[in-house]
This record gives sequence, C-alpha cells and structure tokens, in this order.
Amino acid sequence: MSLQYDVLIVGAGIAGSALAHALSQSSAPQRRIALLERSLAEPDRIVGELLQPAGVAFLDKLGLQGALEGIDAIPVHGYAVVQDGRIVHIPYPDGREGRSFHHGLFVQGLREHAKRAKGVDVIEATVNELVEEEGRVVGVKATRSGCKEKEVFRADLTIIADGCFSNFRSTVQGPSARPSSTKSHFCGAILKDARLPMSQHGTVALVRGHGPVLLYQISEHDTRILVDVKGPLPSDLKKHIITEVMPSLPNQLHEPIRAALSADRVRRMPNSFLPPAPQTHKRGVILLGDAWNMRHPLTGGGMTVALSDVYILSQHLDKINDLLDWSQMKGILDKWWWERKGLAATINIMSVALYDVFGADGECLTVFQDGCFKYFERGGESVRGPVSLLSGIAPSTSLLAYHFFYVALYSIWSLFAHPRRMRAPRANSKSHVNDTPNMTGNGEVHTDEKNSDMHVMQIPSILDYPRLFWLSCRVLWTAIAIFGPLLWTEIRWW
Repeated sequence: MSLQYDVLIVGAGIAGSALAHALSQSSAPQRRIALLERSLAEPDRIVGELLQPAGVAFLDKLGLQGALEGIDAIPVHGYAVVQDGRIVHIPYPDGREGRSFHHGLFVQGLREHAKRAKGVDVIEATVNELVEEEGRVVGVKATRSGCKEKEVFRADLTIIADGCFSNFRSTVQGPSARPSSTKSHFCGAILKDARLPMSQHGTVALVRGHGPVLLYQISEHDTRILVDVKGPLPSDLKKHIITEVMPSLPNQLHEPIRAALSADRVRRMPNSFLPPAPQTHKRGVILLGDAWNMRHPLTGGGMTVALSDVYILSQHLDKINDLLDWSQMKGILDKWWWERKGLAATINIMSVALYDVFGADGECLTVFQDGCFKYFERGGESVRGPVSLLSGIAPSTSLLAYHFFYVALYSIWSLFAHPRRMRAPRANSKSHVNDTPNMTGNGEVHTDEKNSDMHVMQIPSILDYPRLFWLSCRVLWTAIAIFGPLLWTEIRWW
C-alpha cells in the first residue's frame, strides 16, 4: 500500500514544521503535504533556544508568531560580553528583540501549527529509505509508530529536513557533498533562578585558555549555560567546568552552577560546521535546515537561517505549477541558492570567525580577542554594526568583512598604544595582593586570582616594537586565514 502526496517532508523540527505550514498557505491549488517525524514527543535539546530578531521577523512573515506564545518565552534585548571581570553591553539596535525559550516547547508549537494547516498530514513514522524510480526520488519507505511493516509514501517532491545527524545527506548530495567539521562541543546544563549580569540579555563569557561560555534565560526560573569544550573532551566534565571555567564567570553564577552540576548530568552537543552545497545531484529531492547547512551555534543564528530558507523556498515553490518538472525545480533551487546568500553567508561566516576569536587558541588569537573586546568598548558603530550582523538585521558579507578586519587592525594598534599585562617580580608580592586588584591603567597592579601571580599594566616601550611588529604581521595573517576560507565556502557554487 502507498499514499500519494504533492510534497513529503522528512523531519518535523524547526525547518520541516515551518515549511509544512508555509506550503499549506500557498496561493496555488491546495497541495497535499505529508510531514513525517520519528517521534512527536517534545524534543529535549540543549541548543536551538535563542531566536535572533531577524528570526522573530521571519516567524511573523510565515504566520507562525503564535509558536512563541504560551511557552514562557523570554524577550532578549542584546548581549553582555564578559572578560576578566569587565562587562560590555551590546544591545540590539532600534529596540529590536529576540526570544529565548525551551527548544522542545517551541518545536511543539510549530508542530501544532502544521497539524492545524489545511492539507497537511503529520505522521509519526521512522523513514527507513528513499524510494527511487528511473533515477528520481519518488518518495520514502517508512515505518509508522507501533507498526512493523514498512509503508511507501510517494510524493512529487521530497524534502529532507532531518537535522544535523541526517541519515540521507550523503545519498541526496552524492559527490557534491561538502564535509562537515566539528571543532568543539557545547556542554550544557540548566541553572535555577540564576541572576545574569544583565537581565534579558544573552551573556558571553570569554575564558582565557578555553572556549567561550554562553548563558541566556529560557523561562522564568531556568537559565541555560553552554560551556564550549574543545576536544578531546575531559573525562570529568563537571570537574573541568568547576575548576577551569567557573572561576572566570561572574560570582553570582557560581552557586547556581554548582547546584546544577550536582543535580543533573552534563549534556553535550557537537558544534559542527557544514557549508551549503548545490542541490542538483538527485532529482525529486532536496535538503533543508541542518541536514544541508550548519554553522557554529555560538551566535544563535541557526534557526534564523532555517526560517529564512523556509520563507524564500516556500515563496518560490508557490509559483511552480508542476513539481515533477525538474527543469523548473532546478531554476527554483538556483534562485533560492543566491537569494539566501545575504543572510545565510553572513551568519555562517560570522559564527565560525567569532568562535575562533572568542575561543582564542594561541597568542595571535588572544591578541585578536583582546582587541575585539576593546573594539566593543568603543560603543557606537563598533557595537551597532557587529550586533546587527549577528542578529540578522544587516545581512551583508561586505559589512562583516569591514568590521572583522577593522577589529584585526584595531587589535594591532592596541598592541602598541594600550597597556598590556606584564608579569611583575614576585618579591613582596604578598604585601600587594589585597591592595588594588583588577585595576586597569598604565602601571597599575593586577592579581591573577587563579595562581596569585602579580601583573602590572604597562605601555610597551620602543624596545618591544620589533617583536610587536612581527606579532602584528602574524595577527593580520591570522585574520586572513580565518576569513578567507570561510568566504570561499560561501562563494563556491560547484
């Protein structure tokens, strides 16, 4: 037995559920749509919990704003970046707002919209394989929940949106598939009644020698903490977080972190990067969402890109008369490829580039990280520009390149013009430990709380210039080495 549909969507996550609803609103003749999902129970994930302002806007365009209602979603007004006890405020421009929430509740809200949509059948079934006839995908074989027999679901167009661990990515893309890479893992927990440095703001803490830490409130009493841990993962994650990471976080978070780690396990999620690839290898099927394109979750841009893709793709599919006409579909896919570039490329590139800077692995990236923080401290356009890019409000790779290399050059200038931490002689250090810790300025004394070493802040002398000039060249080359390959992954179309 087989069932016939116009469109079959595999995966009822963010992208799949949103697309099913969007296609049901088509001005074309009503299409029959099947949305297949292995489990319709509430998902439980540690990422996909912060929707940037541009994502909220796309949700409105798709008529899905109701998915944010009744789930205790928290308004997000921007970010607070923390480094060495200093905080810089990075607000969204023009009063724009994002939303943060429990991922599972949001997905269930999207699924409810799909279930209520005309012509959409939401089916709990595990997709086992693609069905092909004469070199074209004509549907899938799937096993309904509680059944043992495989059932054939046929469709004019099959859309695979089964997430980052897609079972069909390589089959659909064939030789055009791009390899994915994983630099680190996010290790997450939920803090109870934690007080963030700035209410209704995401917090990014820069931890020297380790990856960044991301915190944001996801309900009235719950705050998500995501600790970036580079491989190989330590055998005892809880000990790593308490001893290596927590001392660099604001003091008011220490007790909630200890309580969360003692009450529950630390969950982890790979931070993967997967550049998009053209989708013309196999007729009758396309990829969508994380099954096709992934970026580092540090910037919280994944759902924004997914909803943007759904909006653009659904607008084009609305104009096509015959989904079986692959020559028409190739034209649609080509238009989609280029129309999504402004937003998707900006967020993709920024996510990995910003992670490399905030992760600061090595001397050059440490200089870059310090310069980036000082760049934010300037305020004005030095904040407005980057946060407009991160939030999806300003989808422009040229603007991203401008700010990225401006930060690189500002980092170099800061090497020569700003006081730097210099290790002070240890003699008489005990007499100074409690005098003026954590002060900033020329010649002022610092105490490293972790190892009790004394440091002084000094402007480099002319004798330091040759070494700093060589370091500057390396910093600039590091910036090029980060940005160039990322840009290439987006402009490459074959």
